[in-house]
Amino acid sequence: MNTQREQRRAIPRLADVPGLEAELDVGDLHGEPMVRPSQGARIVNLVAILLPLVGLIAGIAWLWGFGASWLYIALLGIGYALTAVGITVGYHRLFTHKSFDTNPVVKVVLAILGSMAAQGSVISWAAWHRKHHRHSDRDDDPHSPNTQGLGLVALFKGMVHAHCGWLLRASPRDLVKYVPDLHSDRLIRWMSRLFPLWVLLGLLIPGAIALAITGSWTGGFLGILWGGLARVFFVHHVTWSVNSVCHLWGTRPFASHDHSRNNPIVGILALGEGWHNNHHAFPASARHGLRWWEIDFSYLIIRSLVACGLARNMRVPCPERVAAKRRR
Repeated sequence: MNTQREQRRAIPRLADVPGLEAELDVGDLHGEPMVRPSQGARIVNLVAILLPLVGLIAGIAWLWGFGASWLYIALLGIGYALTAVGITVGYHRLFTHKSFDTNPVVKVVLAILGSMAAQGSVISWAAWHRKHHRHSDRDDDPHSPNTQGLGLVALFKGMVHAHCGWLLRASPRDLVKYVPDLHSDRLIRWMSRLFPLWVLLGLLIPGAIALAITGSWTGGFLGILWGGLARVFFVHHVTWSVNSVCHLWGTRPFASHDHSRNNPIVGILALGEGWHNNHHAFPASARHGLRWWEIDFSYLIIRSLVACGLARNMRVPCPERVAAKRRR
């Protein structure tokens, strides 16, 4: 028993590493061995990519000629906002970068909302993202659009790869090396194991709400299409645009060792995640929109949690550090 406790204490946590931009030190991971996903895993990822699009098309076709319903628009909009917050505030800034801390109840809520976005479990999402930061825009970056060569064809291939093609490619044999802190957390492991349940509930809950309001099975089915599959489609592609668009187009106000860029369109749609050059300059910061006009809804939510006593230890770079990193 004592040996197990000592091993758990020995696992480093990002919060224990000094320095605002410090990432988990996992050693020299360049050229790590890769393994092609199994046929089953590739099929699951392909379904996750295509099924939301099918749901969106079906939802539009079903309502064609009948006009849009405020019920389904509301289910889509509210579902988008909640699950996007699960990704931006929960998966990204809390679990991956330890930008702030909070209580177990808030962690569970954010983990469930992030899981409902159908982008993988907490542990797998954080592992992939930490790997991205470790090798940003280099050969071992899992989803860089800038590693396919030069020219228009390479640009197109890189864009497709960074957006969603990487989900079907080879992956490291042991991604858990990037997330020892999360893997040693019993609550996070439990939430990650239940990932399929949260995805299913993310589809069924809007269907149940629509069924209760309309009193018809057709209404319930449309609730699943619009509040479930169509909502997943939009959250997927906005999130993936941070990987693809924000490493190709935008501004680079800060010095960083990659091609990360600030893109205002993605910045708004992705609730602040599109200020990507800012994020790569200060990865552990809870605030990505560092100038007054860089709207960052996710940061405002974190500040609100702090104000309500539901979050603490929020990490934001001081003005001197921001000024020192600006490109001259």
